[in-house]
Amino acid sequence: MFRRIYDIILLECWNIWKNPVYLLSMIVFPVLVMVYFTSMMNAGQPQELPVGIVDLDNSATSRAIVRRLDAMQTTNVVRQFSSVAEARKAVQKNEIYAFMYIPEGTTANLMANRQPKISLYYSSTSLLAGALLFRDMKTVATLANAAVGQTVLRAKGFTDAQTMAFLQPISLDAHLLNNPCVNYNQYLSTMLIPACIMLFIMLLTTYTLGMELKQQTARRLMEMAGGNAFIAVLGKLIPQTLTFLTMMFCHVFYLYGALGFFHQGSLFVMLLVCVLAVLAAQGFGVMIFALLPSMRLSMSVCSLWGVLSFSMVGTAFPAFAMDAPLRALTVLFPMRHYWLMYSVNIFNGYSLSYTWINILALALFALFPIVLLKRMKRVFMTYNYME
Repeated sequence: MFRRIYDIILLECWNIWKNPVYLLSMIVFPVLVMVYFTSMMNAGQPQELPVGIVDLDNSATSRAIVRRLDAMQTTNVVRQFSSVAEARKAVQKNEIYAFMYIPEGTTANLMANRQPKISLYYSSTSLLAGALLFRDMKTVATLANAAVGQTVLRAKGFTDAQTMAFLQPISLDAHLLNNPCVNYNQYLSTMLIPACIMLFIMLLTTYTLGMELKQQTARRLMEMAGGNAFIAVLGKLIPQTLTFLTMMFCHVFYLYGALGFFHQGSLFVMLLVCVLAVLAAQGFGVMIFALLPSMRLSMSVCSLWGVLSFSMVGTAFPAFAMDAPLRALTVLFPMRHYWLMYSVNIFNGYSLSYTWINILALALFALFPIVLLKRMKRVFMTYNYME
């Protein structure tokens, strides 16, 4: 049996060497994904996002508000507009992400305690940029109101302590756990990079098995395996398994070693999660090909499933807030279980016992193709390639 597996491995290594698709999918693309995502979010979170100002008041107070907004790390006041309509067109053209409208008479109304309104307009087309800019503009508007109130109260003879007690009755002491710098690189790259690698694994697995049918070498493969589909699939996937494991391990050492990403998990847990992720993705690819023995169709399903994983994993939108059918569907995505293991065992440092069900799910994804071995043998022996 080991001799048969060894011969199939050698044949598969030769196929990998002569076909550039394998080297691109197993080495080049994963490395590009690592460099791309970590460099794109190298600053931790977006900075100097362009915003506009419509200042019809043009007073010392309004100019102070604009200066304070421009001093925020996330915002960059790039232009002042003469009207709301002009600023809105700039937002629609993606020249700016948001703008603040300060109407005429704002300062006079502030001094007279007549509650002037400052309008904040932001685009949610880019959800992250819109949310960050809305936060900064709201903060600046609140600080401006507090500054005026502080001046008025001081003029009436109140002390600084009395003034602050009136303006801010409850003082918040907020502590961000695990990610105190709100570093989106550490939060998103740890999900996006493994998700992309797992997508490559699923696609390449179905491509590898489909090529046996396309090149009409499936029967020869079964002969080399002695009619055992398990030996045939195992021998073909071992070179890819070792290569993808190497890339996943490199991703771990690159993120947590070279870039110094925060983590509380041990090296053993990190590597275990990587092993389970690779095997689960390969098992999912084999399962899809066995059920849909067409290279084009099986690759399309894996592509769709892999792309949906970016949403169903629960980082951008929490899974518990999804509709019940979608929430139930998340368990069918290997990346979802990988992310839960990462967030619980690595990010928060809890024991593996807290994610035993996710470990079991990834193991089932990896082992489920064993149930389909008879069907896989029939596919290799009887199916003909169809475009």
